[in-house]
Amino acid sequence: MNKKSIRDISLYGKAVFIRVDFNVPIKDGRIEDDTRIRGALPTIKYAIEQGAKVVLASHLGRPLKDKKKAEEKGTPYDPSKYSLRPVAERLSDLLGRTVSFEADAVFSPLATLSEGDVVMRENLRLDPGEEKNDPDFAKQLAEGIDVYVNDAFGTAHRAHASTEGITHFVDTCVAGLLMEKELEFLGKALNDPERPFVAILGGAKVSDKIPVIESLIERKVDKLLIGGAMAYTFFKAQGYTVGKSLVEDEMMPKALEIEAQAKAAGVEFLLPTDHQVVDSYDPLNSRKAIQIEFTNAGLVGLDIGPETATVFANALEGAKTIVWNGPMGMFEEKPFDEGTIAIANAVAEATDKGAISIVGGGDSVAAVNQAGLADRISHISTGGGATLEFLAGDVLPGVAALDDK
Repeated sequence: MNKKSIRDISLYGKAVFIRVDFNVPIKDGRIEDDTRIRGALPTIKYAIEQGAKVVLASHLGRPLKDKKKAEEKGTPYDPSKYSLRPVAERLSDLLGRTVSFEADAVFSPLATLSEGDVVMRENLRLDPGEEKNDPDFAKQLAEGIDVYVNDAFGTAHRAHASTEGITHFVDTCVAGLLMEKELEFLGKALNDPERPFVAILGGAKVSDKIPVIESLIERKVDKLLIGGAMAYTFFKAQGYTVGKSLVEDEMMPKALEIEAQAKAAGVEFLLPTDHQVVDSYDPLNSRKAIQIEFTNAGLVGLDIGPETATVFANALEGAKTIVWNGPMGMFEEKPFDEGTIAIANAVAEATDKGAISIVGGGDSVAAVNQAGLADRISHISTGGGATLEFLAGDVLPGVAALDDK
């Protein structure tokens, strides 16, 4: 990583603004999953231990967009569900110390903070200046701040006031420990992977993954495994009948181009050989695993089949670097999570044998957690879109804005 880390600078007595990602699910004022809060604890604790005056800031949901939709539909809008106050309370429990909460629009508690104190700002996206990257709002965020720390990799692909704009008004801008870890793992996978290097990509749409696929082929991934609904665009482009499975017809020429690129680069390109299907007219009672070539017009593919799970697992044998993003099927609907869970187990087993594994994307991470395999994965990325854009070789504004070493 060529960016300065929070560990590279002195923090004692300084006002330190830490951009965290506390965009967590909250229902009726209760946090349903505090994974992201726990993920930020090492950086927050480090800043406290170093005697910093800590100011935390995050977004939560899309309050202004939701408010506009509610106004257009004439439905009630409840701003309280976008408050970070429950997060501050949960963080207080996790840290074992009080995290004060600042709900006022004009934020100026710095003069009252002592070394080791922690205060959390209200949801940044309640102000339109955040997503617009408004310089005035960014300047307000930076007022009185000595050090800016970005520990929210999941938002680093957005040039918002708290991820990019603020850095123009603070002299010292560095990566937090979570951000540092993301950049180290993803950077090595992209620029200097141990080989063999295997990438597994899934999800619904080829269009979402094209930049990543092309970047991985260009950087000579050794094997590229494609699952999920996106595989059907490749199959239809090859002339297979895919029934009523999800296909992006306009992407079929690109799919053929990608296969040709992989072949020319010497990349082993693997698609499913079988899949779990249902009859579109009788989905509840018709699930079965069949070979891809036996698909007829009335069937819908919803997951990779057991043969494909075995083929993909075998493809991971001997791998030294594995990157996985995207589910193998309709993961959110049992039993069509089986393929994704099988891949999660295969990645964990490969990691046990010495591979460096990186898992990113909501459903992929959920599968790893659901299967109880998180501690057997080298790195679970906190970024969704940010991870994809990084692997595609794009410059992330929130990373580029940090100080170089």
